[in-house]
Amino acid sequence: MSKPVDVAVGVLIKPNGDVLLGQRPAGKPYDGYWEFPGGKVDPGETILDALKREFVEELGLTIHSAEEWCGVEYVYPHAHVRLHFYISRDWSGEPQSLEGQAFAWQGTVAVEPLLPATIPLLEWLEQVRYI
Repeated sequence: MSKPVDVAVGVLIKPNGDVLLGQRPAGKPYDGYWEFPGGKVDPGETILDALKREFVEELGLTIHSAEEWCGVEYVYPHAHVRLHFYISRDWSGEPQSLEGQAFAWQGTVAVEPLLPATIPLLEWLEQVRYI
């Protein structure tokens, strides 16, 4: 098995409990699938720094603070990933589609298909969404 690739993933939660999901753009593995936004951690970069960088690059959002939530390791046919999930309720800006991806604020998550590693998190998310 290949060494996992570290990925920083952000769960933005609005005061009403809605969370932001993004749709993978055309040309990427699992294009059209929905996921929590994020991206690969560069060498020498902390996970939180990677998360902040990815949100600026992909969505034009500035994350001011985020707390580590959980980690999930998942083996896809194209990649072995170690996902580091952070929850943020403190950011500025409105999401923009800087990489041509769709995004949606979701209360009850109704978009599909969901990326397989995202599915189990939705149940866990219900425990922290309104804290």
